[in-house]
Amino acid sequence: MHNIMIYHALSFPTVDPVILTIGPVKVHWYGLGYVVGILFAWWYGKRLLRISLLWKSGFTPIKPEKLDDFVVWAMIGVVTGGRLGEILFYKPGYYFLHPMQSIAIWDGGMSFHGGFIGTILAVLFFSKKNRIGIWNMLDVIAAGAPIGLGIVRICNFVNSELWGRVSDVPWAIYFPNGGVDVSGKLLARHPSQLYEAMLEGPMLFSVLALLIFHYKGLKKPGFIAGNFTLWYGITRFFVEFYREPSIGYVIGHWLTMGMALSLPMIVIGTVFIIQAVYSQHSI
Repeated sequence: MHNIMIYHALSFPTVDPVILTIGPVKVHWYGLGYVVGILFAWWYGKRLLRISLLWKSGFTPIKPEKLDDFVVWAMIGVVTGGRLGEILFYKPGYYFLHPMQSIAIWDGGMSFHGGFIGTILAVLFFSKKNRIGIWNMLDVIAAGAPIGLGIVRICNFVNSELWGRVSDVPWAIYFPNGGVDVSGKLLARHPSQLYEAMLEGPMLFSVLALLIFHYKGLKKPGFIAGNFTLWYGITRFFVEFYREPSIGYVIGHWLTMGMALSLPMIVIGTVFIIQAVYSQHSI
């Protein structure tokens, strides 16, 4: 039972998760967040591909127009992978009993790690089909991805989902569905969605931009993708200490599923960076 005494906390700023309704169709902030994120990554990637000085030998390895074709692949990879990740990693029992809910992505319920795997698979298939360097393609996609991540985390906040652990910090928030204490009073919790929005969004984007424009990271195929993977894994692992575990703990009373899925990202990101620094060829 939670016994934390809350002296100061903020009310949840209620925002309708539905932007507008047109007949039976409802447009949700959550779904729009994914669309905006993918479109930003598409636009930003094309901008990077038009700056030849950022690339090895001053040669742009991918025609910017190719990203137009990849947008659909990206949406399929993100949505399919994200939903399958949510089903397999977090709620297999629930979706087995409620199979029709598997397609209700507008209500939330997308796993980043599943979407990450789905996007990588989309890049692999697309790159092979179009004879594009896989590392270069991964770098381009990774460079703009953080903005979409940040937007979607804000949408998680709007949906009052994935909130944090009970806390007495002054900026703790009374989420309407965040549980109550023994007296029936709402529990105040960390707004962990906003922590993630900042770390996974503008901060990660700024780190990658610094590596791209100041350290010319795109000249080493795989370097930007590796840093995205490494730093996302680190920031997600850190935020999990403040985020309420979705399915309890995987090991002991501290390792959550989010942490367990982020640890391989830290290792993989490090391997990506090492191969980028020491390899002379992209695949």
